[in-house]
Amino acid sequence: MSDAYTTPVTTAFELQRRTIEQSQQAVHQSLEFQKNVNQAVVDSLDSQESAQRRGVELSQTLIHSYLDAVESSVPGAAGSVDELRATVDEQVEFLLENHEEAFDTLEGEFAEGVDAYDELSEDYVEALDEQVEMLVEAHEELEGQSVEAVEQMADQMEELQDQVEEVQEQVQEVQEQAADAVDVEA
Repeated sequence: MSDAYTTPVTTAFELQRRTIEQSQQAVHQSLEFQKNVNQAVVDSLDSQESAQRRGVELSQTLIHSYLDAVESSVPGAAGSVDELRATVDEQVEFLLENHEEAFDTLEGEFAEGVDAYDELSEDYVEALDEQVEMLVEAHEELEGQSVEAVEQMADQMEELQDQVEEVQEQVQEVQEQAADAVDVEA
């Protein structure tokens, strides 16, 4: 029997399997991309904290410079300026402590979220891989059954064609015998 009947069936099944596998790869790649983005955010938190700390420290330096200018240009302001400078320093210290605690909390919470996401993603990928494997196995089994059914149908078609040809030959023989009988009588 010819592959002419089964080739389209096997080709269709191969294309379907390839599509399933490419979809699986796309899911893997998108989850890996998200994992990398999450890690980049966690890694950038230290830089953000450092930049913000430098901004606060720069503000403190600018305020000190302003107070120095006031102290040098206003006679008798030294005591008040010193008090103001001490208050600014206390507030900046308080702000920096809270800032550090907030970033530590944020970083810890975000890192925990990233870890939970990574774990969930790994579980999802594992389940997906198992499901795809089962789907591909079932798909291959269905392909085998389909090819077998097409082959049986093709065999039946060939048998039917042989029978039709035999009947045609018999009809032709009968026609020839009838024509010979008519010629003999005439």
